[in-house]
Amino acid sequence: MHEHAGPAPAGSGTPRGILRSRPERWLFKGIYGLVLASALVAALDVPGEEPNPGQDALWVLLTALTSGAAHGYAHVIAQRASGDGTARPSRLRAVLAEWPLAAAVLPTVAMLLAAAAGWWTEETAADTALVVNTVALFCLGTLAARAAGLGRLASCRAGALDMLLGLVIIVADALIE
Repeated sequence: MHEHAGPAPAGSGTPRGILRSRPERWLFKGIYGLVLASALVAALDVPGEEPNPGQDALWVLLTALTSGAAHGYAHVIAQRASGDGTARPSRLRAVLAEWPLAAAVLPTVAMLLAAAAGWWTEETAADTALVVNTVALFCLGTLAARAAGLGRLASCRAGALDMLLGLVIIVADALIE
């Protein structure tokens, strides 16, 4: 899926706000956030090390926030460098537009915090996060394809391909451990 959706349609009035941005943009960023959360939770859950799910939750959240800020600011720099003369959002607005990336990691952070509270082990939280994120990748991939106008079967195939990203992380985590 491509993240650059272009300007708002002519005559649309006010520019789109960060909560009213095009679905393809927040779907793209949500998928990116889910993959990021899965990769981080798999990397941070190291067998044989003392579990520290609270610290792991903080790392997942900080990495997502930093990645979103870097991605938003990279857009600002790229637009500035291109000199194409189109209207440019403020730097802060470009960074804030990355909110779906950070929002996508929140279920993983919540599961790790639940482990920190003693509700379950860090290993269970990490494994559950990997499964939930993989299912969410399928759902967001399917929704993104539907938003792009694809039929149900083609959308499910697209969702399955997105889900494959999560499955690759799960397999890699199992092989590395």
